[in-house]
Amino acid sequence: MSVQSGMASDATSDDKLWAALSWVFTPLVPIIVLLLEEKKARPYIKLHAVTALAWGIVFYAVVTITSFIFIGICIWPIGLILTFYWAYKAYQGTAFTLPVISDFVKKQGWV
Repeated sequence: MSVQSGMASDATSDDKLWAALSWVFTPLVPIIVLLLEEKKARPYIKLHAVTALAWGIVFYAVVTITSFIFIGICIWPIGLILTFYWAYKAYQGTAFTLPVISDFVKKQGWV
């Protein structure tokens, strides 16, 4: 996980709150954020909303698939801990990248 400092410097407390909520309540809040024009226009919020949405989809898909063979029971708590950690980092104003997911989101042009 690498840190991007340029985008986080102009993030307001509202931006940080929406970014953290995007992580905690993924995929619902990121979808709402991306539907709201004034929130989607803020780069910090959009970065976290799109990344959290991608993470949420991947996480729930992996847990659903692996839960059929009981590995999902072990993956679920680890994923939740990571999600809350990333929400905390987003609330602190840290713009970070997840190795595979952030690269995918950027290559698609979503951020």
